[in-house]
Amino acid sequence: MYEKLMARLDEGGARYRVIDHAPEGRTDEVSALRGHEPACAAKCLVVMVKLGKKTSRYYLAVVPGDARVDLAALKALAGGTYVSFASTDRAEALAGSASGTILPFSFHPDLTLVADPALLDHPELYFNAARLDRSLALNSEDYARLAEPRLAPITLA
Repeated sequence: MYEKLMARLDEGGARYRVIDHAPEGRTDEVSALRGHEPACAAKCLVVMVKLGKKTSRYYLAVVPGDARVDLAALKALAGGTYVSFASTDRAEALAGSASGTILPFSFHPDLTLVADPALLDHPELYFNAARLDRSLALNSEDYARLAEPRLAPITLA
């Protein structure tokens, strides 16, 4: 996944910096290692939304690192009947990397990317680059252009 991400960023002319640090996947701790406020981090969570009894869809919810995902807002956005965080196994399979290293990009056709607009309030967003010991500081405009997330308010107030 790291190579796939870097190829997309380089092909798209993204402005980014690579930050090596001690292995860490928790937002508050890794934000301190990278030297920024948690609000500048892109926290990535995989959420399952049921659309009736037999159909489920998966969403990659990306929110500022100091925020919580509003599951009810995601359920409403998807027109679902039930919502929960995906199991770790399913989340990692769809995202292509381990929990704590999930990218704010979707490379899987069954994983719909939704990002809270507050992510773009900062000039750069920070995230683990599909590994616990390396992060990226990515220009926010380049993120929006290359990831093409659906922007919707999905954080709890």
